[in-house]
Amino acid sequence: MRLLLDSFWRAAAYCVRPRVIALSLMPLLLMATAASGLAYFYWDAAVQGMRGLLDGYAVLATFWGWLQRWGLGDVAAVVAPFMVVLVVAPALVVISLLVVTVLMTPALVALVADRRFPALARKKGGSFMASLAWSMSSTVLALIALMVSVPLWLVPPLVLILPPLIWGWLTYRVMTFDVLAEHASKEERDELFRRHRSSLLGMGILTGYLGAAPSILWASGVVFAAAFFILVPLAIWIYTLVFAFSSLWFAHYALAALERLRSETGQWGGSSAPPAGPAAQAIPASSPLASLPSSPSSASESAAP
Repeated sequence: MRLLLDSFWRAAAYCVRPRVIALSLMPLLLMATAASGLAYFYWDAAVQGMRGLLDGYAVLATFWGWLQRWGLGDVAAVVAPFMVVLVVAPALVVISLLVVTVLMTPALVALVADRRFPALARKKGGSFMASLAWSMSSTVLALIALMVSVPLWLVPPLVLILPPLIWGWLTYRVMTFDVLAEHASKEERDELFRRHRSSLLGMGILTGYLGAAPSILWASGVVFAAAFFILVPLAIWIYTLVFAFSSLWFAHYALAALERLRSETGQWGGSSAPPAGPAAQAIPASSPLASLPSSPSSASESAAP
């Protein structure tokens, strides 16, 4: 619990760092750039196509004519651009978020590792392809669990428990693997999964609930058209910031747990000096520290011809 709370407040503190804030704003920047390019080349054609689609329905044509008789003017000319935005915006949001989330976790893990664990050895126990395979397999299992559990959602309490539990399981699996891919060996990663499964699962569930909060703003922006261009970007920014917090929380927790594991086994790779005396003799030959002299006297002996 102490490690859980310590990593939580550290992650929250890191969220106000300029680099993290800049990363959280990247989806908005990508969306603005993509939207500007699409609007420059395709806006007029898209609006005209949407206008033709709206006028093609007899019911809607009757409705537009009824509104015009009430003095509201050409309502379809106002609705068509808004419908184009509603259709294109989700695709831009998803693509931008995917690009940023793929790049964000390695950047945030590197930030935590460089500032807090600079001496933690990097054993590179997970390659990019291994991470991709792990994420895909975990996602498939989570989707299968969701589909199987759908009938149980009709029971009122379970609909609030099962989906967050499944997504929390997926979050902790993917996040923990990505965080430890650079620093931990496969054996160390498996051991950390075994030791800290309950804590990591709890972190995944909590961050899953936090990630659902921006959807309220997104839905509000869709319902209240006047606030669409304010609430939807705000929801995207909050979602990205929540994802950054999740990555930082898992990074602080997993790397600290890895440092503790290595100190217990004698394979020291922490950010402070290794323990002296008998503990130092427990360092295995495979460790980089095994080649270092254990005392000044041994150093002089090794320097002698």
